[in-house]
Formats: sequence, C-alpha cells, structure tokens
Amino acid sequence: MSGAAPPATAFDRGTALEAAGPLAWTAIVDDSWSAPPGPNGGYLAAIILRAMEAALDDPERAARSLTLHYLRSPAAGPLLVEVAIERSGRRMSTLTARATQGGKLRILAIGAFGVDVESALDYAALPPVVARPEELTPVPPLPQVRISAYFDMRAAVGPRPFSGAAESLTGGWLRFHEPRPLDAAALAMYADAWWPAPFTRLRGVAGAPTVDLTIHFRDPAAAAAIAPDDPVLAVFRSSTSRAGYFEEDGELWSPDGALLAQSRQLALLVP
Repeated sequence: MSGAAPPATAFDRGTALEAAGPLAWTAIVDDSWSAPPGPNGGYLAAIILRAMEAALDDPERAARSLTLHYLRSPAAGPLLVEVAIERSGRRMSTLTARATQGGKLRILAIGAFGVDVESALDYAALPPVVARPEELTPVPPLPQVRISAYFDMRAAVGPRPFSGAAESLTGGWLRFHEPRPLDAAALAMYADAWWPAPFTRLRGVAGAPTVDLTIHFRDPAAAAAIAPDDPVLAVFRSSTSRAGYFEEDGELWSPDGALLAQSRQLALLVP
C-alpha cells in the first residue's frame, strides 16, 4: 500500500512499549536479546530511552546523555518503566526512569535531552583507519550469545577474542541484519552490542555483566542521515581490570567519519 509504514524490525518489536499509566510504560523483555548472564545492557538501555522519549514527547530535543545503573537483571516478561521529568528548561530537559519487575527495582536511569546550541568552538578527533566492511568477512553468531544473531559484525580493530593478546582493544563494522533508521535507541543498543574489550586478553569465556553504562549522543543529525542498511564503526577499549571489575570506553563512528556516540561502562569480569 502506498505510504504504508515499513514493517517493524525485531529490534522495534523487542523494545516496543505499551502505555501503563501517566508517564509509565510496559515493555516485554525478550530473552533472545540476551548475552550470559541475562538481557543485554544496551538492549535494556534502548527500552529505557524509548520510555523517556515518549514521556518528553518533544522531537526537537534529541537524546544527549543517558546513564543507567543495573541493579538486578530482569527476567523475560513484563518490565514496568516509570519516568519523571525532573526539569525542562529552554535548552535541556532532564528525566529519570525506574524500571521494576516483580516489585523489585531493576534499573535506575537519568537522561538529558536538548536542542542544538551555538558553539564557542568546534573540534573533533579523527576515526581510526580500517578496512571497509565489504572487504571483511562477517563474524559467525556465537551460540552462547543469543543477541549476536541479530547483527552483522565484521571485525576490523584489535586482536581476536580469546587470543591471549596484550591489549584490550576490539571493534569493527556493526549493523542490524534488518535495516532500520539509526536513531538514539539503535545507538544505545550498539554501545553494548560488541564483545567486551577484555575478551581479547582472555583464553576462555568469562561473564561481563554491566554495572553502569553512560552513552553520550554526539551528532543526532549525522546519525539521522545514515542509510538504514549502512553499518557504524564500533571501537571499544579497556585500560584496567581489578578485583573483578573493568572499565570500557566506546566510540561509534559513521561510515564517513562522524563521531555519533561515545560510551563508558563499568562491568564485572568473572569466571
């Protein structure tokens, strides 16, 4: 039918919301978006972000920052997300969200949404130089990481995982198998979709559940201009793992070299 909306992708269905009251929504956590030991942190971040966007209901205010603390891993099934608009000024709105399941708080989040403002100075780093995606072989899905079946991943940065390398650096070209626009929810998903950077140093699989995750959305206009079937270049690195915790810094780049998002997370690294 002419003008009909395109069918929803698996990601859209997996992060869909249903109104559950004033500034409250229910999402159905789909465990196919899981990596051991539970639902992926980026997938849950996308659900929270969508609830915040629905509460704000102002497309002129793009997501600029999202920070989440993962208190308990949700199970498959309904997740209640309640949002509060803490302040909304001329340029910026700040929202908080609480995601609960079974009467227990699972995720606590704060987000900032704002309009473009006049800049006193513009500058930018350059993206890494890597092979083009068509020159690389797709990474096969990992049976134990169910979420990997949803992505086309082409490694281009750093050593192979579980190779006992001397650095925690990894990344490559990343996109959904099903083309869709690159909105803030997709960027939140991509920020935690690659295997963790310390895996390059390991010789075997470890658990890496996220403790907290912050995503900075750097160029909403550039993200909106990317074709639905184009990949982003994802780069992740870690400098320190101590007492079972590691940090990871991430960058998401457009194919033409615009920095779309930055991320930082603290995660566990456990047998």
